[in-house]
Parts: sequence; C-alpha cells; structure tokens
Amino acid sequence: MTQEHYFSAKPESELNLRRFTATLAGREWELFTAGGIFSPERVDAGTAVLLGNTPAPPPGGHLLDLGCGWGPIALTLALESPRSTVWAVDVNERALDLVRRNAEVMGITNLNACLPQDVPDDIRFMTIWSNPPIRVGKSELHQLLDRWLGRLDAGADAWLVVQRNLGSDSLHRWLDQALPATFSVLRSATSKGYRVLRVRNRGADQSIVSAPA
Repeated sequence: MTQEHYFSAKPESELNLRRFTATLAGREWELFTAGGIFSPERVDAGTAVLLGNTPAPPPGGHLLDLGCGWGPIALTLALESPRSTVWAVDVNERALDLVRRNAEVMGITNLNACLPQDVPDDIRFMTIWSNPPIRVGKSELHQLLDRWLGRLDAGADAWLVVQRNLGSDSLHRWLDQALPATFSVLRSATSKGYRVLRVRNRGADQSIVSAPA
C-alpha cells in the first residue's frame, strides 16, 4: 500500500481521471479531477472559507496560489482578476496537470501552473492566497511560508486559511515572531473551525527617518 500524500511530487496511485462539478466565482463548472491529489471531489471546507472571507484580488500584477491542488483558488483568482498573471504552484505534478486542464475548460489564459522552482526569482506578488499543506510538518511548512511570504510586494496582503485544530493559532504566533518587523499578522475571519490569517507587508517602516546629511 502506497504511503504517498497529496504533496507527493509524482503520485503512484492510479490516475483515475474523471469529471466533477464545482462552483467557482459564482458559476458552476464541469472540471477534471484525479486520484492522488488534495480534496479531489470538491472544494474543501478550508478553501471555501478562504474564498468566502477574502476581499477581491488586485486587478493586475502577479498573484500566487501556494499549494494549488486541482486549482480552486488559482482558477478563482484568474476569473476575478483577468488582467493579472496568476501563478498556481504545487509540488504535485498531477495536480498541476489538472489545473492546466481546468483552465483550458474554463477559457482561462492568464494562469501559469508550475513547480516552485519554475517561478522566476524576480517576481513579487500583489497577493498570495493559500490553503497551505499543514500536514507536511511544522519545519517544512515554516520554510515554505518564509520563502514565499518574503516575496509579497510592499503594501500587499497574503491570506492563509488554517484549521484551528491543526494549529492555526500557533502558526499565527510563529508568523508574528519569524517575519520581518515590517510585516503584520492578524486573524481576519473565523468560520467552521478555520481561521483566515491576513499577512501584510507594510513595506519600509515609515517611522524611520534618515538623518539630514
């Protein structure tokens, strides 16, 4: 019996490609799903809480869905912000293939589904939306968030949804301690056992004034 997880790079389980129905951005779509990915049959509860409690995305720029799965967050971002470039990032290559298939079905052309290392290093994000892979373990999760939150543009927000029973409050405390002083973290919503955390990069500290020459 395989011990793979939805965050396995190359799932060994049977593909079992099939169609299912999901509602994204207020419209019902018939999309593709498969085995070996996160929440293959529906928009999971945490993602639904995130999508229902996050402001509209910026109208342009680079937007990131970190840990995209079959794509509910990335596809929503692309639909709601058609002039942006959406990056759907995952280590699971099967999930990335599904995002591409689903984007084609939906007529979406402003979305790149790719592995983390394929996102150009110079890109900074106007927003990050994520239902992060909590089950990868605390150390790996912290490395993941530290890497990507550091690429938030000045004045931009990241929105993270985490189940309360899986450590949302301890993650909140860690973010407060680990991120640079120019970042702020607050709980923006609580619903159905999930917290939505808003992480803002305030940019340069305006309280620091250079001494006159």
